[in-house]
Amino acid sequence: MSREYEAVYIFDSALEDAAINDKIAKHHALLGSSQEIKLDHWGRRQLAYKIGSRETGYYLVARFHAESKTLPEFERALKLDNGVVRYLISVHEHELGAPPMTEEQLAARKQGDDDDDDED
Repeated sequence: MSREYEAVYIFDSALEDAAINDKIAKHHALLGSSQEIKLDHWGRRQLAYKIGSRETGYYLVARFHAESKTLPEFERALKLDNGVVRYLISVHEHELGAPPMTEEQLAARKQGDDDDDDED
C-alpha cells in the first residue's frame, strides 16, 4: 500500500546546487514512485545548533508517495551519503495547522461567539 510521506533533508552547505539536485534525484529513484515528487528548496540556512563542524546547511523538503517496504533501503542510502547531514521522514497525514472544521463545528463556534457578545 502506497502512503504519502514528507522528508526534510539537510545537506552539506558546501555542495553546489547541481550536486544536491543530483543526489536527491538518485535517492528518490530508489523509491520507485510513479507519482510526482514535490520539492520545496529552502536553501542555505544557519543550523539551530552545530552539527560536527557545520554551522550551516542546505534545507530541502520533499513530499512523495512510496511503499513502506522501499523505505529501509532509501534510509540506508541517505545514511551512507556523506553529503546528507540530517534527514527526517514522516507520514504526511494533512497540511500543517488545525484540521478543517465541519459545518456543525463552524455553526457551534459562531453560536458560541454570539453568546460572548451578550456578556459585554
